[in-house]
Amino acid sequence: MSGKTALRRELLAARRLLSEDDVRDASAVLAGRALNLPELAAAGTVAAYVSVGREPGTRALLDALRERGVRVLLPVLLPDDDLDWAAYDGADRLVRAGRGLLEPDGPRLGVRAVLEARVVLLPGLAVDGRGMRLGRGGGSYDRVLTRLERAAADGGAGEGPALAVLLYDHEVVERVPEEPHDRPVHVAVTPGGTRRFTGG
Repeated sequence: MSGKTALRRELLAARRLLSEDDVRDASAVLAGRALNLPELAAAGTVAAYVSVGREPGTRALLDALRERGVRVLLPVLLPDDDLDWAAYDGADRLVRAGRGLLEPDGPRLGVRAVLEARVVLLPGLAVDGRGMRLGRGGGSYDRVLTRLERAAADGGAGEGPALAVLLYDHEVVERVPEEPHDRPVHVAVTPGGTRRFTGG
């Protein structure tokens, strides 16, 4: 078993122990902290995701961003595990999709739509002091991050969107095993605070 696989198992087991009240309470605090990020205050378009199960909650944040007039893009999982995108038009416009996910029912905007985002909220299971994120292991967001990196390089600006991850406090860990394709995030938001990474 790889180091990533073992850490994923440990963290997913810890999430399963959380009560619905724990998840709901953390969601409200996370939304407040995330909304105070200067990156989000300045963003006209944000790429995010709909939390499911015991994931740190994003739904209050999605609604608050939409109320602010921010265009929120949500992922749509493709058969090859890449991500298409669609606009978030409210919780009543979300539909059940594969793997227990919720996706917008509106028009698909293409895999490159994420390039319009000034902030990308990434799902994750952990982050370490360097900003290295541990994902679920499906590789979907590795493709997104590669797409963002290439677009920034092609544009000559050398700077892509701010990358942020929402986590529980205990998911900020000492070290996340990394592979050559892994990229650090810029900021992690937990109920206990916000942490920025110089490597991101």
